[in-house]
Amino acid sequence: MTDGDTNLPTIERKLGLQIWGIENMKMVPVPEKAYGTFFEGDCYIILHAKRTSRGSAVDLHYWIGRDSSQDEQGAAAMYVTQLDTALGGSPVQHREVQGHESETFQSYFRNGIIYKKGGVASGFKHVETNMYNIKRLLHVKGKKHVSATEVALSWDSFNKGDVFLLDLGKVLIQWNGPSCSIAEKSRGLALARSIRDSERGGRAQIGIIDSERDSPDLMQIMRMVLGERRGELRDAIPDTKADELQKANVRLYHVYEKDNDLVVQEVATRPLTQDLLQHEDCYILDQGGFKIYVWRGKASSPEEKKAAFTRAVGFIQAKGYPSSTNVEVINDGAESAMFKQLFQRWTEKNETQGLGKVHTTGKIAKVEQVKFDTTQLHARPELAAEQRMVDDASGEIEVWRIEDLQMQPVNPRTYGQFYGGDCYLVLYTYLRSGRPHYVLYMWQGRHASVDEITACALNAIELDKKYGDEAVQVRVTMGKEPRHFLAIFKGKLVIYEGGTSRAQKSTPEPAIRLFQVRGTDEVNTKATEVPARASSLNSNDVFLLTTSQVCYLWCGKGCSGDEREMAKMVADIVSRRDRHTILEGQEPAEFWEALGGKAPYASEKRFQEQITHYQPRLFECSNQMGRFIMTEVVGFCQEDLDEDDVMLLDTWEEIFLWVGKASNAQERNEAIASAKEYLKTHPAGRDLATPIILVKQGYEPLNFTGWFNAWDPYKWSDGKSYEEMKNSLGDVSAISEIKVDLNNLSLNKRTLSTSSLAGSGPASASSEYKSHLSHSDSNSYSNSSNYNSNNYNSNSHSSPTMVPNGEGIYSREVLMNRTVDELPEGVDPTKKECYLSDADFHDIFGKSKDEFYQMPKWKQQNEKKQFGLF
Repeated sequence: MTDGDTNLPTIERKLGLQIWGIENMKMVPVPEKAYGTFFEGDCYIILHAKRTSRGSAVDLHYWIGRDSSQDEQGAAAMYVTQLDTALGGSPVQHREVQGHESETFQSYFRNGIIYKKGGVASGFKHVETNMYNIKRLLHVKGKKHVSATEVALSWDSFNKGDVFLLDLGKVLIQWNGPSCSIAEKSRGLALARSIRDSERGGRAQIGIIDSERDSPDLMQIMRMVLGERRGELRDAIPDTKADELQKANVRLYHVYEKDNDLVVQEVATRPLTQDLLQHEDCYILDQGGFKIYVWRGKASSPEEKKAAFTRAVGFIQAKGYPSSTNVEVINDGAESAMFKQLFQRWTEKNETQGLGKVHTTGKIAKVEQVKFDTTQLHARPELAAEQRMVDDASGEIEVWRIEDLQMQPVNPRTYGQFYGGDCYLVLYTYLRSGRPHYVLYMWQGRHASVDEITACALNAIELDKKYGDEAVQVRVTMGKEPRHFLAIFKGKLVIYEGGTSRAQKSTPEPAIRLFQVRGTDEVNTKATEVPARASSLNSNDVFLLTTSQVCYLWCGKGCSGDEREMAKMVADIVSRRDRHTILEGQEPAEFWEALGGKAPYASEKRFQEQITHYQPRLFECSNQMGRFIMTEVVGFCQEDLDEDDVMLLDTWEEIFLWVGKASNAQERNEAIASAKEYLKTHPAGRDLATPIILVKQGYEPLNFTGWFNAWDPYKWSDGKSYEEMKNSLGDVSAISEIKVDLNNLSLNKRTLSTSSLAGSGPASASSEYKSHLSHSDSNSYSNSSNYNSNNYNSNSHSSPTMVPNGEGIYSREVLMNRTVDELPEGVDPTKKECYLSDADFHDIFGKSKDEFYQMPKWKQQNEKKQFGLF
């Protein structure tokens, strides 16, 4: 999409995330591998489109770095306005300020947001994968919404209540403050693993310090980098968040211009009603200074619409609110769910009862999956499905399973069948403008080993290189498959809870299995294995029960004919037995016997009367120093329920309070009071008699689990705890060996300093050695004991200079872990090992050059990668 009257670049109308930075006042695309990383000196434009029950929803954000210029901020705001016009006025627009981003914005980056110092003006660029020349300290904050800010490499940056990541390129050390919660430690570890896998291609080591006394080796490394710590650490810094009482203070203002002056006139306070909004006007809704909404009527003038952000910022200044206050600009008819829920009553077109019941009497209502014709994908982009729906899914696929840490091709006849004990790589190739494009999915089974997950990331890097680093890499967690992933398997996607698809299976497959089938066509269908018991059933869906004699196709009362047809297709995959179709309420005795007997399941009247357009909302609750604070989790799933949390699930007709086993005793005791406070302070003026249901972890009732897709009842017993995740980080021998490297680094610096004073080496030698740590490969640390003052004195290799030791021979420091641009002139980057001396070659590889070149090519490549010579 282009706009001839603006400076907009070509915008792809696709679902998912697109990000641009502002460079020289122009929009420049950010590489997908860098999504979630923002430079503090820059501004960004973020476009997000997602599938909804009513079609699609588009959000436009402009993000302001704390050190960005006024010109860049103005350019970003202008581009958002132009994009809104080009997209037909349907997007919800947001103004985001670093460190104060909206929950919607933060939901795009599940592993967290990283703030980096500098920006385009300083010459900084978003780095690609496998960059190791790094030395930084990240301050990690948040439990549900994680952000990491680059801070000074000093003990003065630390405090007792947060997580800090010391990033040394090949090694990441996570230091957990003594006051950190388990959830904060877990989120910090998730961020560290994300950096390792996405930025370092799985090639970095992670070490964790929970107790300084129990981690002497890691603490020694930290002291080497940060120096000795003097004095006590600062106490934990409390989060500054708006409480619910503040958010409940909603006021509606009519905004207009009169005699060149901006007039802001208060119209109403809570509770607000929809009829207050007139189509001819623009309004500002002030949610207690926590967030500012600008509503633009359909019939308001173009000038008024264009001035929306300017007026909002002027309003913030006039009210004396912080400049970081969130702003959301919404168009008449395209209101966000959060905006609508600030009103007591909101009626959609063709609807008569607002936030209440719709005409579904006698039927089970659910969010219907809207069918669409994939051939119209480009003509009607609003029909495009979930994230990564980049085409009509008619391309070619190849699938590999990770076996013995290598890629093993999967039999094409079993494409679409994924086992929870395995990891897979799926390469999707499609043509656009006559040229091949690639999407590389890394599917990670819930029960796969940490080695397999790491190997999956490493093999993905190699496969990406094979295709010119052009592939879009998508990490897919089991159960969170994006829509395009479903579509490419043409309705034949089956997720087995455990086990493996390998020929030699360690455990026999269960005789009885139950699959929940969701989907109405080949584009959106997925079958997920659930526990084979009656309580897993749900009247909204179709289920397949496979036994050694028969395959039952169970049709819930709320399922459609299309869903039944898709389930028949899946039945042919999961079972070769005769298929018996049975309707809910007409089950034979053998059916219940196979499930271990009858039991209640999700089919209650509450589900029958559930409104179709109200989106359930999940919140983390806390009561800090008497202030009731809630943090919303946008796009929630079962993984968002942490053991040390109290969570609130609002389904409008009920309020669920989920209490984790390790939650704070005070928060547990005050849970019911918190729910009452939530209803009392809700901007829409909620019914205080709304049922409040207290749910204990591990004892969740069906009318709670029914709101989560593919709920896993064994998560609490089988799921990995923080300690298990920590222990599964694999071999960390390189971390202790880095101490040798650092010690030698100090020794070499002293030797070089003496040499420089004697005039026998360049003055830059010491500074060049300072970067040695960042460039070192973790697998070469074992050789670092050879890097001593005897091996590299002033008479031999006093510094890694570009002067060869002999004809065509260079020192190892000049060649190892160097980019093409850093190599001496004339060196072939694909044959770096050829330029080593025979002694260095044997020292590094443990063999002669002749022995090395007699090995298979793939083994040569692997060893070159291992020692930073690839």
